[in-house]
Amino acid sequence: MPKIRVTKRFHFEMAHTLYEYDGLCRNIHGHSYNLEVTISGEPRNVPGHPKDGMVLDFSELKSIVKSQIVDRFDHALMVNSLVPEKQMELLGQTTDRIIIVDFQPTSENIVIFIAEILQQHLPAGVNLFSIRLYETITSFAEWFASDNQ
Repeated sequence: MPKIRVTKRFHFEMAHTLYEYDGLCRNIHGHSYNLEVTISGEPRNVPGHPKDGMVLDFSELKSIVKSQIVDRFDHALMVNSLVPEKQMELLGQTTDRIIIVDFQPTSENIVIFIAEILQQHLPAGVNLFSIRLYETITSFAEWFASDNQ
């Protein structure tokens, strides 16, 4: 049976700050992120089954990405755990949606983080093929499983 890739697009708004960065992105700022998640697998081959021919029902993929990524990241502030505690306390006074990560929250690192999360939640027989995360309309980072094996 042939392997097929299917892709679903998502959108979320998120702010971040790059710890001790030497440019404007050291300041808290937000992006309208667009996320494309591509999975691969063999389509179900069960004639008469309502999901015959599907790698994964798009609604199932939507549910996984929405619960694990979009709902967590949307309207949140992502910051590096290296930010001093006093600054973290001040940020906590302005929002209750802070995601503290052990990395610099660049598009490149965020796409790796997303891949790690999603790989844990896909059903058997469905593989994460790639992720594309648009930080702006003209700038994106990509993750491919084939590059990370």
